[in-house]
Amino acid sequence: MMHLQESEFILNSRGAVYHLNLLPEELATTIITVGDPDRVAEVSKFFDLIEVKQQHREFISHTGFVGKKRITVLSTGIGTDNIDIVLNELDALINIDFNVRLIKSILQSLNIIRIGTCGSLQNDISVDAFVMSTHAIGIDNLLNYYVHDNNEEEKNILQHFINHTQITDKFSQPYIAAASAALLKNFVSGFYHGITVTCPGFYGPQGRVLRLGLTFPNLIDAFTQFQFGNYHIINFEMETSAIYGLGKLLGHHCLSLNAVVANRVSKQFSKDAVVSMEKLITGTLEIIESI
Repeated sequence: MMHLQESEFILNSRGAVYHLNLLPEELATTIITVGDPDRVAEVSKFFDLIEVKQQHREFISHTGFVGKKRITVLSTGIGTDNIDIVLNELDALINIDFNVRLIKSILQSLNIIRIGTCGSLQNDISVDAFVMSTHAIGIDNLLNYYVHDNNEEEKNILQHFINHTQITDKFSQPYIAAASAALLKNFVSGFYHGITVTCPGFYGPQGRVLRLGLTFPNLIDAFTQFQFGNYHIINFEMETSAIYGLGKLLGHHCLSLNAVVANRVSKQFSKDAVVSMEKLITGTLEIIESI
């Protein structure tokens, strides 16, 4: 088995994985990811006990217990480039032997649940609603750096998306990945279900115009009008496709939950985003504790 070189698998001075600054024993097998570093404490304040607090750059983690369930909440920062770091290092923490720098012969799976915010792309999904991503389509290109494949349903959804939006490889090579069915079944009531589009930016890639013109000025309309069978695009944000794509390749169970803070069709923005996020956090923790 290949020995992982120091330049490829980087550990810091305390022997922790480089970016997340975590040791294997400091990580729970159930993980909540949040984009905003300040949101870590907003989640862990509901823990009954906090065992570990670590921080390096934007990556803040708290590990503790809700009842008997051990949970790590971890901030990722914004964007799929950060998710590339987070998913690979989370996997390394349970599936690489730090002492000998070898991949373990028996691999483990993590439950990874994103709690984030998003923009709604359907008029009837109002601000402060909660959405759950059955699939994520990435227009950020990250997963194209890894060998990956899709089942027939995913291939059909993706091809219809490309045909409908006319996004070509001159702009992006879209990819698709699905949520974990094992986790999804626990988050049915109270959530809108549908496809999430993950964008590589907040302004132009999400159709916002300030001072710069857009290459695809009708992109939001194309997303909103997309439908394939019972599937339609309900929201967009900046992390889910990478979580689903890398999580699937690495053998982990991933799910993305979002509170809608903006409706891009009705042009509304939430006046109670903090309250909505706290409701999503507490509701998610209740479900996680029961799984």
